[in-house]
Amino acid sequence: MPSINKVILVGNCGQNAEIRYTADGQPVTKISLATSFRRKDKSSGEYSDETQWHRITFYDRLAQVAGEYIKKGSPIYIEGRIKYGKFIDKAGTEKISVDIIASDLQLLGGRVGGSIPATYDGAGECYAAPAPKATSDSPTGRDDMEQDSN
Repeated sequence: MPSINKVILVGNCGQNAEIRYTADGQPVTKISLATSFRRKDKSSGEYSDETQWHRITFYDRLAQVAGEYIKKGSPIYIEGRIKYGKFIDKAGTEKISVDIIASDLQLLGGRVGGSIPATYDGAGECYAAPAPKATSDSPTGRDDMEQDSN
């Protein structure tokens, strides 16, 4: 039976992305991503926001794209998989880490440094970049560039 390990997150980046390189020269970029949830307290009726922080890791070409375009506060869409790990902290206590290994990235929220929002797959290839929609001030709602065939 097949299994699925897939995560989809939409949130804001907590810091500028930085590219680092492994010993064999492969790029790796890590960021933190904040997602928020608004909850209404049943007794008081007041709303409170709960923010979760996620550690995101990009590899290879996607790491280069992330390192170049993701800035602190950037709204982004991430698809990836969960990876659990263990490590020993400075006090000698075993801890569990949870990372999201990104396979797809979409830059949201308009132009960042002159770039158009785009989607990048795990190989860092750009696809499905949304084209800006034309607006028209004409009363017919048509662009001036359109012509009748009659």
